[in-house]
Amino acid sequence: QVQLVESGGGSVQAGGSLRLSCAASGKFFSVDDMAWYRQAPGKQRELVAIITKNSLTTYAYSVKGRFTISRDNAKNTVYLQMNSLKPEDTAVYYCNAEVLVTLLSRSTYWGQGTQVTVSS
Repeated sequence: QVQLVESGGGSVQAGGSLRLSCAASGKFFSVDDMAWYRQAPGKQRELVAIITKNSLTTYAYSVKGRFTISRDNAKNTVYLQMNSLKPEDTAVYYCNAEVLVTLLSRSTYWGQGTQVTVSS
């Protein structure tokens, strides 16, 4: 089995910054695509950013230019650097990863979620 452990959430004022981390642990061959999702109160979960194993990235329009997703393959860890935070960024942020569990089996895993609160 695979576990994704998130950290780095917290409360900041508008315009501030936070960096989220998500590390994969367990028994697996490799971690492929990794992504960050978020879910605000009363809203559906949405994709924030995704990064491939070779570091190709895609961002939601609402965060492009402010957030940066990156990864450290040696540590099986994905990061989300969040700058110029806005109150509308307030949400629970979830890490997601596609993992090669065996040579013939890939599975998707989710982190437990970490709260990000941005005050005006």
